[in-house]
Amino acid sequence: MKLILTQEVTGLGAPGDIVEVKDGYGRNYLVPRGLATGWTKGGEKQVASIRAARASRELASVDEAKAVKQRLENAPVRLAVRTGTGGRLFGSVTPSSVATAVKDSTGTSVDHRKIEIGNPIRSTGEYTVQVRLHPEVSASIDVQVVAEA
Repeated sequence: MKLILTQEVTGLGAPGDIVEVKDGYGRNYLVPRGLATGWTKGGEKQVASIRAARASRELASVDEAKAVKQRLENAPVRLAVRTGTGGRLFGSVTPSSVATAVKDSTGTSVDHRKIEIGNPIRSTGEYTVQVRLHPEVSASIDVQVVAEA
């Protein structure tokens, strides 16, 4: 199935890219969530406009992304969560909760869809989380998960 991406999809592409994916992945995941639209010849004009808009945003945002990266990597992020015995969490730490903790500690707003948590965080401790600020700029944030008082 050939699709035009309307939003960035990790491991697949950026907005405006034309990708070939399996039918089920496109029909059941990408299209219903608004991440992609079906490819048509008329869609080529849409691709050109998406790419032009993306290029204009990216030129100005590279320097801004580098500044945000410096701010994020230098500030400690502390996340208080409910825990059981032995420091095990009730559930796990989500990208949304990390985004909220980053906002509280640094004042910088980060989109939760840009946060990549490697393995699920299910216990207290120190973890490193990746944040994709720009296609060329990625920040590593140290998150300290502690028990709620």
